[in-house]
Amino acid sequence: MIRPSVLLFALLMSAPAVYRYVVDELDLSQVLIRFLIAVPIAAVLLAGLRFVTAGYGRTEEQGTSANSTPAEPEAGSAP
Repeated sequence: MIRPSVLLFALLMSAPAVYRYVVDELDLSQVLIRFLIAVPIAAVLLAGLRFVTAGYGRTEEQGTSANSTPAEPEAGSAP
């Protein structure tokens, strides 16, 4: 299923064609073809953006790094 963000980005990419349709410079079929071409391009671009930014904000917690065993007294010191 296509994400709404892809459709919105494709609409923004084809916005000049929509504007030219509003001012009667293009046919509706040409506007729809440009939108349909923009959908897979927008999907690829947004998938690449999601891939690049997927690791940001994640923190891997692997437990404590401090030594949890008590320190041993030195050999020459008195207890």
